[in-house]
Amino acid sequence: MKVIFNILKNLTSLIFIGLVFFSCEDNFKAIQKLNAESQDIPIGTAYNINLKYTDSAKLVANLVSSKMIDYTNDKYIPYSEFPEGIVLNLYSKTNQRSTILADYAIYYQKKKMIDLRGNVIVTNDTKDSLFTDQLYYYEKLEWVFTDQPTKFKRSSDNEYSYGQGFDSDKDLQNPKVFGITDSAFNFE
Repeated sequence: MKVIFNILKNLTSLIFIGLVFFSCEDNFKAIQKLNAESQDIPIGTAYNINLKYTDSAKLVANLVSSKMIDYTNDKYIPYSEFPEGIVLNLYSKTNQRSTILADYAIYYQKKKMIDLRGNVIVTNDTKDSLFTDQLYYYEKLEWVFTDQPTKFKRSSDNEYSYGQGFDSDKDLQNPKVFGITDSAFNFE
C-alpha cells in the first residue's frame, strides 16, 4: 500500500512539473510574440550597409549608411531608421545621378517615402545644389520637397535663391523655390 501511495505521489509530482513546464513555454511564446509586434523594439540593426535597388538590371538607387535600425515589425507604420545619416544616390533613366546627404533619415515602407533631416544637401551631375534642414523624397513619383527654409543654386547662373519651401523632380531639373526671400535664414 505504501508503495502504491509513493508511486501515485511521484506520478502526481511529475504531472505537476509537466504542467508547469508547458504553461511556462506557452507564456514564453506569448511574450516573444508580443515583443515582436511591439512598436518600440526593433527587429534588427545593421551596420555599414550599402543597399542597391535595381529595375530591369539597371541601378536606380544606392543607399549607404553606417547604421540602420529596422522597425518593419510595427503593424501601423513600418519603417527603417538611419540615426547616423545616409548618402542616397538616385539614378535617372539616362544615368544622371543625384546625391542626397543627410544627418538622419527614416524610410517609411508603406508610403515609399524617406524623411531626411539635418544638414540635407542635394546635388546633381550639373552641380545644381539644394540645402535645407528637412527634405522628403517620395519614391513613387521620384520627387523631393520641403516646407522648410531652403537655399538653392543653379550652376548655370551661380546665384542662390532662398525660400520658405522647395519641390522638384529628383534630378533637380524642374525646381520650384516657394516664398522666395532675400534672407539667407540660418544658412550664412
